[in-house]
Parts: sequence; structure tokens; C-alpha cells
Amino acid sequence: MLLQSASEFVQENPISVLVTSFILAFASHMYYEVFINPLAKYPGPTFAAASRIPQLYHTFKGDLNNWVNGLHVRYGNVVRVAPDELSYASGEAWKGIYGHAAAGKKVTEKDPRFYGPSFNGSPDIIRAGGPDHSRFRRNFSHAFSDRALREQQSLICQYVDMLVEKLNEEIKDNPKAHINMVRMLNLTTFDIMGDLTFGASLDLLAGTGNTNWVSAVFVSMKTNALRRMARYWPWTAPIAQRLIPNALKQQSISHYQASQGRVDKRIDGSHTMQKPDIWGIVMNQKEDLRLSRTEMYANSQVFMVAGTETTATALSGLLYYLLMNPAKMDIIVKEIRDTFEKDADIEMRALEHMTYLNACIEEALRIYPPVPVGLPRITPDEGLLVCGEHIPGKIALSVNQWSTFHNPENFKRPEEFIPERWIGDEYASDNKAAFQPFSFGPRNCLGKNLAYHEMRLILAKVLYNFELSLLPESIGWEKQKTFFLWEKNDLMVQLKRRY
Repeated sequence: MLLQSASEFVQENPISVLVTSFILAFASHMYYEVFINPLAKYPGPTFAAASRIPQLYHTFKGDLNNWVNGLHVRYGNVVRVAPDELSYASGEAWKGIYGHAAAGKKVTEKDPRFYGPSFNGSPDIIRAGGPDHSRFRRNFSHAFSDRALREQQSLICQYVDMLVEKLNEEIKDNPKAHINMVRMLNLTTFDIMGDLTFGASLDLLAGTGNTNWVSAVFVSMKTNALRRMARYWPWTAPIAQRLIPNALKQQSISHYQASQGRVDKRIDGSHTMQKPDIWGIVMNQKEDLRLSRTEMYANSQVFMVAGTETTATALSGLLYYLLMNPAKMDIIVKEIRDTFEKDADIEMRALEHMTYLNACIEEALRIYPPVPVGLPRITPDEGLLVCGEHIPGKIALSVNQWSTFHNPENFKRPEEFIPERWIGDEYASDNKAAFQPFSFGPRNCLGKNLAYHEMRLILAKVLYNFELSLLPESIGWEKQKTFFLWEKNDLMVQLKRRY
């Protein structure tokens, strides 16, 4: 009798039953995530523990970094930011999450939901796992070795000298010209990386190249953040696609096509095969290490993001903090001008040993890391030991660079730009091991040497030749949105030739 009544009720009230079932299922899911899930012991907002909605909301809004950092300030060094994800602000976590696996253990893998596929679906050095990543690393390590980069010093200096010349031209007719240094630095790093990657200049500083390259790189980062929702919830794919304007989609396509066309031109131009750029070195590798053409296309896009936008971002941040701290600027300018008698003397080997210049670069990478967010890894099925605690399998973990580098437990007076912390004993208590701006372990940034060489050369030549002053509209420049990378504001300065 009771079953018959229940059946009749369902038939007479199907919508009410569906709604009630949905509410019960949702409530059960929430209860499990908040109270039963093995991650329930970690602090964080209840809504974030129950759903990924808060994280994706702040991703779309562009303030994910502020949100995560606020959680670390409130809850501590380990925070649950989603049902299956933890964020760390601890230096010790680098080794546990990103380091080499212990004997007999598996390493963590990149979280494919965060990164997404490459544009053409082919593996690249960022996304590839296991054997493919090892093959890519062995290929490209030669091109990014310190020895290879020293051989490329004249090429890099050529573009830095073009930057100096371009800045001179800007102020020749109008000494009070307002110069956007973010743009000038982007053009420079793109020209350098374009030549290193494709064996030919993009001609951006020369004024004849396609500057859409620069905007397309950041656009690809921004659209990937929007597509991330569909990777976490596949049923939202149509919604995510509609959220991305057609103009942005077209820019991403154009960027890929430009990379593909330049790779083809470089590889098919056999008469230039001996040039020691990236593809010249790769094509001279053993047959079993070589890349397919589609892998070359995918990796060229990676180089034109990782080797351009991040370096220009770091330099922009460094210039800003030096301009906001005139006493620090005076010290570094004096060091540069006392070390080199003339501009032509500025070279890589000497720059490596300049104490204050290198301290300024380190401090800029700490206070304004080019990639401020956490880069999530997935724990192996058997789980992982991180900071002395066992984390279950299939959990996303990351070290948030911004929160870690601004954590007062790691760095004294973390909100201040203090290059001296990298030199003397006054800041010996700082946890320098927590500072890993190029990530950590077997998959750390391959372009670290290139980035340091570029930053030293560009900074030294600009400060050797010019006096810079920050314009009032750029005060507060560091307040920016993040979409994986910073959405940089214009950095407006006035320049005056040194003599």
C-alpha cells in the first residue's frame, strides 16, 4: 500500500520529485566534501571545499591570486581551495610537490585541467608527460645551455642595442615624451626570442614587424583561463566557448599560424641549417631524439610565451620598484656605471658577478614573480608525502609563488623591495629555499639561464644610458589582475640621456 502511494505521488508530481532528488544529491555531495573527504581536515572556505565555483569565479574575475593569498593569510600555509585541491605557501612544499620522486615512487604529473591541450593537440615541453618530456628536455637543454647562450651573446646584444637606439629616437625630438616601458621591453624580448626560435627577427623594434604577436600571447593566456571551466566541468564547454569573443579566438589562431609558418620557413631553409638557433640545434640531434613537425609547432608557441612575456614582466616589475625606491636606483646605477667605461664593454660574463644588480633582479622576482599563481600537479594513485603529511592520490597540489614569497615566515619585511636581503647577513634568517621563481625539480624552467642573461643585459644597458623617472599615472602600477600571468598596466616613464 505504501509503495503504491509513493508510486502515485511520483506520477502525479514528477517535477517536485526531480527537484527534491537533485537537492538531496547536492546536499549529500556537499556533506561528503565538507565532512568526509580526506581533505576535510585542511582549512579553507566551506564553499570552496564543497565546490570549485569560488576558484573559477576568481579566475574569470582576474583576482585569483588575491583570493588565494587572502586565504593563506587567514588560514595558514596549507589551504583547501577546491574539493580536490590544496595550495601551499611553504618553502618545504616545493620538494614534496615538484621534486624528484623517492626510490620506487612515482612523480606528480601536470594537472591537464589547469593547462589544457596545446593549440594543435601535440605534446610540448610544458604539458608532455614521461618519455615525451624527457625527449624534449634533452633536445632543448643544448639550446638553452650557458655555453650556447654565450655563443648567442652578440645576437642578444644586437636587440638590446636596438632598444637603446629606439629609446634615443623617442626622446630626440621630444625630450618630455612619455615612454611605455612595458611595451618597449615586450618588443625587445619578442625580437630576441623570435630570432633564437625561428632564426630570423620579428622586426618589432625596427617597426616593420607584426606587433599582434605581443598581444596574442597574453590573449592566449586569458582565453585559456576561460576554457579552464570546461576542463573541470565538460558540460559547460558550450558556455565557455561563448564567453570568449571571436576576436580573441582569431588572435589565438593567428599566433599559432604565425609560429607554424616561421617554423616551416626555418626548417625548410636548408641553406641556413647551420645557424645555432633552437631548431638548428634540434635538427642536429640524433634521429631518436628529433621532434615531429607538429611537436615543433607546439613547442615554438611555448617558447614565444615562456621566453618573452615572463622576462618582459620581470624587467617591468624591476624597473617599477627601482623607480619607486630612488636610493636603491642610485646604488645599482652607480655599480653599472663604475663597472663599465663604455656601453660596448657591457657583456654577460661581467654582469654575472655584479653583486647589487643581481640582488635587485632576485628581489624583483620575489616581490613581483612573473608567474604569481600556483602551478598544480596531480598526486600519483598511491598518494604523496608533502610537508610531513600524506596526501591521497589524484589530488591537485601547488605552491603559490606570490603567497610563498610574501609569507613573513619565509621573508622578513616581505612587502618591501629590499635587494640587500640577497647580499649580507641582516636577512640571513630569510628562507631562501622558499624562493623558486623558475619552479623546482626535474621540470623547472629550461629558459632560466636565458632569462637571467636577458634581464642583466637589458637592465644594465638601459640604466647605463638613461636617467629614468616614473610618471604620476603609473604610481600603483603593481595593482594588476592575473590570468595565469599578470595583466600588466602601462609603465609610463620619462627618459633623459645620461650625457
